[in-house]
Amino acid sequence: MTNLIPALTQDELKTLVGHAALRYVVPGEIVGVGTGSTVNKFIDALATIKDQVKGAVSSSEASTARLLALGIAVFDANDVGELAVYIDGADEIDHRGHMVKGGGAALTREKIVAAQSRQFVCIADESKLVQALGQFPLPVEVIPMATNRVARQFTAMGGTATLRMKDGQPLVTDNGQHILDVTGLQITDPLAFESQVNQWPGVVCVGVFAHQKASVCLLGTAQGVKTLEF
Repeated sequence: MTNLIPALTQDELKTLVGHAALRYVVPGEIVGVGTGSTVNKFIDALATIKDQVKGAVSSSEASTARLLALGIAVFDANDVGELAVYIDGADEIDHRGHMVKGGGAALTREKIVAAQSRQFVCIADESKLVQALGQFPLPVEVIPMATNRVARQFTAMGGTATLRMKDGQPLVTDNGQHILDVTGLQITDPLAFESQVNQWPGVVCVGVFAHQKASVCLLGTAQGVKTLEF
């Protein structure tokens, strides 16, 4: 009789890749830390080796609070130079390392820290790996006065932009801006798409990470952690 190994839950897969990311942390340096439920698993894992790192640069107030609560020093991005590695999750990642991010509304700060880092290590479960970006609603951080005009530009592209709400009011990001979530797009050329939307007046940041794509993805699968290199 064969012993069947029970399938790992999504939460267990997140824990698996969160711990696997520790091998990319450079001892004695400051690590870039992203935002979200998978990254929370990495932060918890990082706490087990916190004496080996100088601290972190964080991409959100939520991650900063978690890092500090676990005794990990948090540095302002302006007070440090280049980071060796940035570790963050993704809402979608394709087979070239391009991602959609921003489900947690931290996309702008995430992109800033990613740009400051030599290597982007994406940690995700296998449900996030896609052939083409666009299934997950695309987050776009916008200046509030531009919301309707930017939404109309997405309509002209064939998409539908919806203002993200929280407690009956427009969600306000850590930067004091709003988020549009765009559906109905298939992003076949992420680099060109990111460059195009970034030029629209009022767009603070689009949640396509093609210019700051992942160099490595640690993918949680039923068979364990799979390492993809791009």
